[in-house]
Amino acid sequence: MADKVALVLFTMSATPTAAAAPPIAMIRDIGIMAHIDAGKTTLTERILYYTGISHRMGEVHDGAAVMDYLPQEQERGITITSAATTCFWREHRINLIDTPGHVDFTVEVERSLRVLDGAIAVFDAVNGVEPQSETVWHQADRYNVPRVAFVNKLDRVGATLQLTVDMLRTRLGAHPMVVQIPNDLESAFAGVVDLLDMEFVRWTDELGLKYERVPVAAHDPALAKRAKVARDMLVEAVAEVDDEVMAMYVGEAGTNVSADVLRAGLRRATFGNRGVVVLCGSALKNRGVQLVLDAVVDYLPSPLDVPAVEAQSPTTQAIVVRKASADEPLLALAFKVMFDTHRGPLVFVRVYSGRLRVKDAILNVTRDRKEKIQKLLQVHANKTTEVEEVSAGNIVAAVGLKFTTTGDTLVLAGDPERVVLRGLTIPEPVIFQAIEARTSADQTVLNDALQRFGREDPSFTTRVDVDSGQVLMGGQGELHLEVIVDRIRREHKVDAKVGKPQVAYRETVRRSTRKQLAYDREIGGKRQYAKVVLEIGPLGRGEASRFESALLSGPEAAKFPPTFLAAIREGVHDAETRGPLLGYPIVDVSVRLLDAAFVEGDSSEASFRAAASMAFMEAVAEGGEAGPLLLEPVMDVEVIAPEDFTGNVVSDLTGRRGRVTGMDARKLHQVIRAEVPLAEMVGYATALRSATQGRASYTMQFCHYGEVPPDLQASIVSRVRGY
Repeated sequence: MADKVALVLFTMSATPTAAAAPPIAMIRDIGIMAHIDAGKTTLTERILYYTGISHRMGEVHDGAAVMDYLPQEQERGITITSAATTCFWREHRINLIDTPGHVDFTVEVERSLRVLDGAIAVFDAVNGVEPQSETVWHQADRYNVPRVAFVNKLDRVGATLQLTVDMLRTRLGAHPMVVQIPNDLESAFAGVVDLLDMEFVRWTDELGLKYERVPVAAHDPALAKRAKVARDMLVEAVAEVDDEVMAMYVGEAGTNVSADVLRAGLRRATFGNRGVVVLCGSALKNRGVQLVLDAVVDYLPSPLDVPAVEAQSPTTQAIVVRKASADEPLLALAFKVMFDTHRGPLVFVRVYSGRLRVKDAILNVTRDRKEKIQKLLQVHANKTTEVEEVSAGNIVAAVGLKFTTTGDTLVLAGDPERVVLRGLTIPEPVIFQAIEARTSADQTVLNDALQRFGREDPSFTTRVDVDSGQVLMGGQGELHLEVIVDRIRREHKVDAKVGKPQVAYRETVRRSTRKQLAYDREIGGKRQYAKVVLEIGPLGRGEASRFESALLSGPEAAKFPPTFLAAIREGVHDAETRGPLLGYPIVDVSVRLLDAAFVEGDSSEASFRAAASMAFMEAVAEGGEAGPLLLEPVMDVEVIAPEDFTGNVVSDLTGRRGRVTGMDARKLHQVIRAEVPLAEMVGYATALRSATQGRASYTMQFCHYGEVPPDLQASIVSRVRGY
C-alpha cells in the first residue's frame, strides 16, 4: 500500500439548478478578505473555474478577472466593490463574496461580513499579516465570523509559511492550527502535505485540474519527518482549544489522533472562534485551491451552525430570535445596493429566516415603507439568473425595491411582528473634495449621480458648504473619491470639475464652562420664553459626545415637561453639527443640563430648542471660555523599504509630524510603522518613490482624531477662511 496513488480529476459540470437547491445544512455563505494584492480575486477566479462557473481563468494583472468587472477595477488591478457569486462544491452551495483589500473601500468589507457566516482570510506568504489584514480581521471579530486562513504566494521569492503563522499569533491574537505544510518554497514549491491524512498532494497539470495524493512517507522520507513533527504540533494546537481532542491527547492516544477526530475538533474550534485552520498554496500557480474549497465545506459553518439571529422590536425593545428555517416568518437584511442600467437598483439581501418570493409585498421596517419584489436574481459578478424564490440562508439580489438601502430590515407586509436587525458600522468621511458641473444642463445629471453613489456606498457622503455653496463629496481617501469621479465621468457622461482634496477635521473644546441663557422674544405677536443652564466640557478622544440632564433626578424633574427636555437635547445636537472654527462637527464633548425654566403659555419646544442651541454655540465660540480646538485625522502608516533607505523614510515621516511606533526587520527590508496626520500624507507616494529610488511601498488607514498644535491651528483656520 506504500506506493498507492490517488488521482483526482475535476470535470467542470453545469451548476445545479435553483429547483435542486441543497438543504440549509449544505449552504455556505462566505467571503474572501485580505490586504490589497494578497491574492483574493485570483483565488476567487480559481474557485469559479474549478467549480464550473467560469470556463476560463481571469487574471487580475491582465484586467480580465470575472469578479473585477468595473473598468476602474480592471485598469487598477484592484477590487473596488464587493462582488457576489454562487458556486457548488461537493454538492454544497457556496454563496461567495470577493471583498476589496484597499482601506478606502473598507465599508464594502464591513457590510459583507455583516451577512456572512464564514470567511477565508488570505495572506501573502512574503509579507504575512499586513495593515488591512488587521483591519478586516478585527471587523470579522466584531461580527464573530469564523475564519480559515490561506497563506498564498508560496512560490514567490522570500515566501515562508512560518512568518504568517507567527504573525497570526502576535499581531492578530489568533490561535493558528496548521493543517498543511509546503513541500518546499519559492521556485521549488510543487505541492502540500495534508497533515491530517499524512499525504503529499501534488498537481499534475498546468491548469491545476488534476492532482494526486501520495502517502508522504513513500514520496519523500525527509519530508515525512518534517510532516510528523508538524502533525504533532497540529494535534497539540487543536487539543488546546477542544476538550474532546484534549481528552485523547492526554490519554492513551497521545499525538496519534485519527484524521476524523481531528477534523471534528478543527470544526468545533473554528465554529467557536477558538482557533483558525491554516492552509497554504499558490492561487496564481493553481496549487491548493481545491483544498481551500474542501476546507470551506469541512470547517466553515452553515446557517444552521451559527447562533440564531436576534432582532429587536422597535416598539417594545424586546429581543426576538429567528432560526434559519424556511418555516419561520421572513426576516432579511439589505446589505448592498448596486445600480443596473436596465433594471435600476439591485438590492442585495441576506435571508435569515422564511422565504422570499417574486411579487411578495414587503415591509421595510427600518424606514416604515412598503415595497414590492419584482424579480429575484441569483448574481454571478455582473451577470444574473432569475429565480422565483429563495429560502433562509441564501443571498439574492432583489429588483423593484425603491426605498430600501444598506442596513434596512425586510419582513413580509402582513407579518404582525415587526422586528429590526442590527445595522452596520459606517465610518465617517476623512477627506472632502468639491465637485461641480461645467454646464447647467449637466447639474441635474450630476446631482442624480451623487445621489445614486450615496445610496450604493454609505461611506460616501455629500453636503453643501454653507459658506461657499459648493457641493462637497466626503469619502475614506483620495482613491475612494477618485474612483467616484471617474465613474461619474464614464457612466453618466458628466465632465465634472473637482477641487483639491480637503481633510475632514473635527472640532472640540479645551476646558469646561457653564453657560446660562434666557431666550425671551416676541415672534408673530406671541412671546417665546425659555431659560437653560448648560455645563459643557471635554471628553477623551474617540468618546463621541454625551448629553445628560440633572433635572432627571432633581425635585423639578416631575414639573418639567419631557417634550421640552427632548427639544433641549435636539437643540444641542443641532449646534454640535457645526463648530466655530471651520464649521466641522463638534465631537468628544459632554453637555449637562443643570437647570431650566419655563412659563406656562409662553414656552414651547421651539423656544427651548433655540435656547439650547444658542447657549451651546456661545459657550464654544472662538474666544469663548470653552476654547475651541481643532482635531485632525491621524493615519496608521506602514512603510516597507530596503534597509539602506530606512533613515530616509524615518526622517521624512518625522518631518511630516509623524511619530514612529515600531520597526521590524523582514529579510532585507525594514517595516516602519508610524502615526501621521492625514494632512501631511498628501502626495506621499511621489515623495516615497523619490526617497527610496522607487523600491518602497506603503499603506495607511485611519487610526484616530488627534489635536492640532495651537500654532498650526491658527494657520489652518486662516488658510481655510481665506485670510
